[in-house]
Amino acid sequence: MKNNIYFITGISTEVGKTIASAIITEALEADYWKPVQAGELDNCDTKKVKRLVSNSKSKFHSNAYALHTPMSPHAAAEIDNVTIDIKKIKAPKTSNHLVIEGAGGLFVPLNNTRTVFDLIKPNYKAIVVSRHYLGSINHTLLTINALKEKGFEVSLIFSGNEHKSTEDIIKKMTKVPIIGRIDEEPYFDKNVVKEYAELFKGNL
Repeated sequence: MKNNIYFITGISTEVGKTIASAIITEALEADYWKPVQAGELDNCDTKKVKRLVSNSKSKFHSNAYALHTPMSPHAAAEIDNVTIDIKKIKAPKTSNHLVIEGAGGLFVPLNNTRTVFDLIKPNYKAIVVSRHYLGSINHTLLTINALKEKGFEVSLIFSGNEHKSTEDIIKKMTKVPIIGRIDEEPYFDKNVVKEYAELFKGNL
């Protein structure tokens, strides 16, 4: 089986990208990489995903940039007195599938000219995490359409409580494959993530 690279992006911040990344990493026994981490370095997304993954095959690669302030990467970098150089953000070499978790949404700035979108290479598969809130239909359609316009293969994960009318119109208007839904669980641990990994495996 060919090894794929999956780029996980969200329609906004705090929509469930990290949980989705853990589930996909577990489902594929893939490697995981978060290129740019801003804030929470003691409990960063890499550590969170590592705690949620059960298999022994996955490797967790170091951030290209680990910034101290929980802000947009360009602003966090400025506070740390560094400039994010996109040429220095190189995907780790691995013979395994690779799950890459973005920061916020596609157009989050990394510096004065580049955004998270610029990290997604032509051969990557894009997975969009959508969560219902007022304005989420617009954000979901904008995100998916931007990816499609660049020719990316796009699929979708719904996160949080079901909102049927929102999801129905997103499905009708985007016609992208749906990997599944991550419900509003009381908590996420290795067992919960493993259950979702089994559910999603066939759709990846």
